[in-house]
Amino acid sequence: MLASQFELLSYKFTFINLLDLVLVVFLSFQLFKLLKGSLAFNILIGLLTIYIFWLAVRYFEMPLMANVLGQFAQVGIIAVLIVFQQEIRKFLLVIGNSSLLGENKKWWNIFPWKWKIQQTFHTPFDEIVEACRELAAQKTGAIIVFPITSEMKFIASSGELMDSRISKRLLMAIFNKTSPLHDGAVIISNGKIKAANCVLPVSENPAIINKYGLRHLAGIGITELTDAICLVVSEEKGAISFVIEGKVEEGLLAEEMIDKLNAAFSHEMVSIGK
Repeated sequence: MLASQFELLSYKFTFINLLDLVLVVFLSFQLFKLLKGSLAFNILIGLLTIYIFWLAVRYFEMPLMANVLGQFAQVGIIAVLIVFQQEIRKFLLVIGNSSLLGENKKWWNIFPWKWKIQQTFHTPFDEIVEACRELAAQKTGAIIVFPITSEMKFIASSGELMDSRISKRLLMAIFNKTSPLHDGAVIISNGKIKAANCVLPVSENPAIINKYGLRHLAGIGITELTDAICLVVSEEKGAISFVIEGKVEEGLLAEEMIDKLNAAFSHEMVSIGK
């Protein structure tokens, strides 16, 4: 029984097995980075604790406890899908965007002569941040979303499609309290304002629901479900928040926010095909 349950002790380090081990470690590390600091991380630790305890009671031949914990193990996949649906959605979004089968990607683009420098779009982050500063001084609420791997066409369709050139005056006009577009979010992608007055999913994290207002919860929610970055202007405090991966950074200087946005978007990468 001991040999059958702990086969790692007799692991044969052939090239394929070594590659297998490296891939498992790499995926585990990526999973740890994805979940670290989130509510789901504590849940994952709880599930792993139950699984290890189940292996222990099976080894020491405790049939009653093994049967009880075995019921959890039998529905483990379903439980993981339910508990980690947001994290799985984000993981699949990254995989799908990187895959050769993703949108606008063809299998023949793997050949070197199809490689090229990815087209970059100049986004005037300084102008956007300056607009947020003026809105904050006026205590006018605003939320601006910067998607990284997707234009968020589904989210954009919930508001008014624009595809407009970015300008400080236009952003000020959109979020003006008398504007019919001021309540929703603005989506900025590929150097343009893609949509305004968009409806965003609200975070359901019980640890922060009572800490932030609805606008901040919307910014946190969209960054939990996607890889987007958000700027949120508080109507009550007149402050600007930088939101990434569900985490809110407050009190940043304008230069710091511009540097963070430039680091995330303003760089050239070698891409495969178009």
